[in-house]
Amino acid sequence: MSRRPDILGEFTADHKAVTELLDRAETAPAGSAERAELVARLTDLLFTHCAAEEEHLFPAVQHDVPEGGAMVFRSIHDHLAIGQYLSDLQGLDPADPAFDTLLRGLADTLRQHLTGEEKLLFPAARKALPAAARAALGERLRTEREELGDPE
Repeated sequence: MSRRPDILGEFTADHKAVTELLDRAETAPAGSAERAELVARLTDLLFTHCAAEEEHLFPAVQHDVPEGGAMVFRSIHDHLAIGQYLSDLQGLDPADPAFDTLLRGLADTLRQHLTGEEKLLFPAARKALPAAARAALGERLRTEREELGDPE
């Protein structure tokens, strides 16, 4: 019987996919359609990922993790900032100089956010939430993604 990732494993895998897409977007030629397409894919992945964290993980963290409310508040604050960058990027032509400036801002904010979750929030959740609860949350997330046809 194969072992499936718990909720933290699922979100860590999302973080890896986000980082890979971000790296590709940053190295794609400035002003190119390829860069615009990669940012569009990154936008879809991030909106889905952030919504899933907010729905599936954050309530448990807020309830069961010491100082979980503050951790969730910081993550939601980051999600809002990331969402603003993504919204601003959607309205721009990739050849617009503001596109590269916004992409750099997004990259910095996103990397800090992912590092914070992986070094602080996820370990605290791993310590406070029983393995069975984390596994059940992971299964619930996978089921929801399958029902929605999410390839991640």
